[in-house]
Amino acid sequence: MTTRKQFLSLAVGCLALLTGCATPGPLHVYTLSPTQPAIIRDQASQAPTDSADVPSFLKAEDQLTGLAYDPFTDHFFLRLAPGNLIRVVDRPARAIKREFTAEQLGSSDGGDLAVRPRDGHLFFLQPRQRTIVELTRLGEFVRVISLSFTPAVPMGIAYDATQHQLYVLSQQEIVTCEVSGREKARIRLDRAVRGSLAFDDERREFYAPLSAPAEGIGVFGPDGQWRRTLSPGAPFVDLGPRSFLRLF
Repeated sequence: MTTRKQFLSLAVGCLALLTGCATPGPLHVYTLSPTQPAIIRDQASQAPTDSADVPSFLKAEDQLTGLAYDPFTDHFFLRLAPGNLIRVVDRPARAIKREFTAEQLGSSDGGDLAVRPRDGHLFFLQPRQRTIVELTRLGEFVRVISLSFTPAVPMGIAYDATQHQLYVLSQQEIVTCEVSGREKARIRLDRAVRGSLAFDDERREFYAPLSAPAEGIGVFGPDGQWRRTLSPGAPFVDLGPRSFLRLF
């Protein structure tokens, strides 16, 4: 006979299957470097033994322009030059999930991207146009977001799942903006950075590659002050809690 405890466990499991969810686990930091293009390096923040590098499936002719991780599906999104080709890598399966070409991104503008975990929407930074293109995780067009400010050289973008806002990295400055593109605030980092941007919405920390790759990944507080450095360095970084349960 099924006990009450077993029944409740079964009911919760069935509800999860019906509604779709992802149970967050420890924070992991993911980096990718042209010096080791075959792997996405995995650094567990609290359990180093839980780290496991993942194949990127990058070919010799592939040129990476942006990296994003979706903790809900446990997938990586790799944006490849000329900027409109997206490769989705399944981390647990260590396999290519799918690839698609997004016509709305154009074919002459690569850049960083970010994921909104709750619905899987992707935000693609378009540096030359000073805009952001929003797509679904399957590549369906949502809208073009015009930035209300004019960043000198937009390099990175990150999404804040707690405050539901975007961060755009331009040189040493991070601009906070609404998903509509309207500027809310800005901070200046106390160290030179380059490449992509990632954000930990629990600790309220920014991750960005320091100017020289050998210097590692800089971690900054909400005031822009450097807190620590992660090694090794890489021009592409993103992070997210490891999902114990994923449905997609």
